[in-house]
Amino acid sequence: MRIVARQYTNAAMQQLVLDIRPPATPDLARFIVGRNVELMAQLHAMLEGEAAEHMVYVWGAPGSGKSYLLAAWARACAARGLTVGIGGVDVAEAVVADAVETWSEAQQRAAFASFNRVREAGGLWLAAGSMAPAELPVRPELATRLGWGLVFQIQGLNDAEKRAALAHHAETLGFRLDPQVADYLLNYTARDMQSLLGMLEALDRFSLETRRPITLPLVRQLLAGGERS
Repeated sequence: MRIVARQYTNAAMQQLVLDIRPPATPDLARFIVGRNVELMAQLHAMLEGEAAEHMVYVWGAPGSGKSYLLAAWARACAARGLTVGIGGVDVAEAVVADAVETWSEAQQRAAFASFNRVREAGGLWLAAGSMAPAELPVRPELATRLGWGLVFQIQGLNDAEKRAALAHHAETLGFRLDPQVADYLLNYTARDMQSLLGMLEALDRFSLETRRPITLPLVRQLLAGGERS
C-alpha cells in the first residue's frame, strides 16, 4: 500500500518558500561564529560591562552576516535594560548603525555628533559597513571616528564551515543531513547562513508534513514549487 502524501498547491508551495527567511527576532546564539571569535568575545564583553573599548566598527562583504549580527546585538542590549538607538543619529546607552557607506550628508553630521556624545558618556557603539573606515565615502572626520575604536573585518564562513554548521543545525532539528543535500543548498540557494538555516528549517517542516525524508528530490520539489502525491 502506498502512502499518499499531502498535496501542495502552487500557492501553498510558494508560501512555504516565502517562509524561508531569517527569523523575525535575530538572536546572538544563532549567529555562526566561525572565524569571528575575537569579534564575538568583544561584543559579549560590551554586553556584560567588561570591555575596555566601547566603540566597534565591523566591515565585510554583503551576505557576511553584518546586519543580522547588529540586529541580534541590539536585541541583546535591550534585553539587558539598555536604551538602544538604531541608525547612529540618536544618543542612547547603546547605539547600532548599519550600512554607514549609504549615509547622506545630514546623517553623517548627526552620526559624528552622536558618536562623540556616546563616547563621552561611556556608552556602547557598534557600526557596520561594506568597507574599512579609511575607504568609506563619508566625511573624513566621521571616518576617523569610526576607526578610533576596535575595527573587525567580519569573516564569512567557507563552504566546509557552512556544511558543518548545516549538519549541526540538522542534528538540533532531529535528523541527519545528507552531504548531497548540503551541497545542493550551497550551490542553488542563497549562500548566507541565515538563509541557509531558514531553508533547512523549511525542508524539515516540509518533510514532516509530507512524511518523506529530506532528500534531493524533496529539495528540488520545494524549490520548484511543484506538487506531488
